[in-house]
Amino acid sequence: MAERHDISELKEKIGDRVLVVSVSGGKDSTATCLYLQELGLPYQAIFFDTGWEHADTYQYLTEYLPTKIGPIERLIRKQEMKTPELEALAKKYEDRLGWYSPMVRLCIHKGVFPARQSRWCTEQLKVYTARDHLISLEDEPISVVGIRAEESKARSKMSEWEWFKAGDCEIWRPLISWTFEDVIAIHQRHNCTPNPMYMGDNPAERVGCYPCIYARKDEIRRIASNDPDRIELLADLERDIHAIRVKRAEDKGEELRTPTGWFQSPGGEINPATGKRSGLCWPIDRVVNWSRTKYGGRQFELFEALPGEQGCVRWGMCDTGRISNDDGV
Repeated sequence: MAERHDISELKEKIGDRVLVVSVSGGKDSTATCLYLQELGLPYQAIFFDTGWEHADTYQYLTEYLPTKIGPIERLIRKQEMKTPELEALAKKYEDRLGWYSPMVRLCIHKGVFPARQSRWCTEQLKVYTARDHLISLEDEPISVVGIRAEESKARSKMSEWEWFKAGDCEIWRPLISWTFEDVIAIHQRHNCTPNPMYMGDNPAERVGCYPCIYARKDEIRRIASNDPDRIELLADLERDIHAIRVKRAEDKGEELRTPTGWFQSPGGEINPATGKRSGLCWPIDRVVNWSRTKYGGRQFELFEALPGEQGCVRWGMCDTGRISNDDGV
């Protein structure tokens, strides 16, 4: 079992500050709340809703998890569209999803998808939302996140306490030294069932955007097998965003020469003309076909985590599961 914090020292360090826990619906953020309960520390739970989660995660967050960890405040960015036509387009996808989607709205508003070098999704949908909430509180907050060192080399270098510049407050990672087994154990002690996405015959390894632009090969294959409607929605969204890009290029007297896609090409793909990574996008159908290939030859990871694992992983705004690869890499 993970070593517990000295509660007297902890209370002295926390003082009058309010603990605000970022909850994703994943196992680690849930374990964080359960641990704070065991320590007798009050907290506020918040969820950054991108409108791009799996339906099971929404149900888990709204119906089941509050019975175990208490109320969860849903924070969501509102995005007005530039024209009635774009509003209608956004509504079309929200009707298919079944809920308001800041992610879809921002993609349509910007006319682009988030990408490796332009990851505006985390910044605008989560970091800014966290910042606005934290600085709005009357009492000084501490942002509490469920990051564990064993998950990756980058996370093993993260400290338990760190200054969160955007939120003008400290971040606390109480589970930094915990193991996967510790997380399971605290769920069992509290008779808390994990997100159903982790369960079943074909379980997911992560909970977060569905899919994330950094989705692993096995995640893409799983979505394509379990939820073809999501793949179809993404394919339609790619076509509509591409049409927006074409129109905006034409309005500038330019010709669009690059493809549009949710996923960029694999990290190892080289443009023979430049000798550098191409960075071009693949349509979702091509990505799904690639995800179903066997290991060997060109079967590398589709996307690489950036140095230091910035974004929602670093700040505990999503859950990445255990680090593994079904191809044996």
